[in-house]
Amino acid sequence: MPLKHILGLDHVVVTVRDLDASARQWQSLGFTVSPRGTHSPILGSGNYTIMFGDDYVELLGILAETEHNKPTRDFLKEREGIERAAFTTDDAAAGADELKSRGLEALGPVHFGRPVDLPNGGKGEAKFNVFRWPLDENPGSLRIFACQHLTRETVWIPELQSHANGASRIIRVEVLADDPKAAAEHLSRLIDEPVKQQDDGWLVPSGGKRADFLFYDAAGLAKRYPDEVRVGAGPGGAVAIVLASSDLDGAAKALGSVGVRHGAAVSVPAASANGLIVSFLP
Repeated sequence: MPLKHILGLDHVVVTVRDLDASARQWQSLGFTVSPRGTHSPILGSGNYTIMFGDDYVELLGILAETEHNKPTRDFLKEREGIERAAFTTDDAAAGADELKSRGLEALGPVHFGRPVDLPNGGKGEAKFNVFRWPLDENPGSLRIFACQHLTRETVWIPELQSHANGASRIIRVEVLADDPKAAAEHLSRLIDEPVKQQDDGWLVPSGGKRADFLFYDAAGLAKRYPDEVRVGAGPGGAVAIVLASSDLDGAAKALGSVGVRHGAAVSVPAASANGLIVSFLP
């Protein structure tokens, strides 16, 4: 039976070494980037968000070393890129209990918040309840957690949802794995969604009308992206996101010389987006 309190992909966490420089880089790709947020001293991190309709990309950096952010620091020793994927939950406590009833030791729920600069010059607070799957339950080396938004109005700010490249939602998160079938089946067990075989990989829906996860091997990655797009991609884990754009020509214009046209897509090489291929489809 599907998990009742998981509603599909909420956001991906792109972990970066230089947070402010990364925000400027993503702005140069035609994204509207939020003001910088600062998390609690326990978390020791800061972020920028890139908001779409129902989901978003979070750029996250370490501001101070803490016990809590050691897994992120360990990740950054190896690479930048997508470290975690978050699912939307409508009730973090009930979602955590649901995992525990299935024999999974959910971590949380934990409540936290961060200050938000509002477009009118005022201040607000973004508040969340989150829980995590166990750290060793990481299909394709992708950690997963769930996020309950308590103040959507301070996260989905209309002024932040319009992008020069036309991006409107995440279509797909793509994960490079030595055994993509096993990694897909692992995620399928964790979120109770079916595995669907594709020509070059294995697809797992995240739930509802939200983004899918596609797992493939090196041959599958090469089939989807030309050499110049794969430059800078990590040797495994989440290596690409595919975004819907309302104006592909506009996306190509916004990307300028960085963008690479191939087939029906225009893509940003991983070397120009913190180790992550960013691809746009109409």
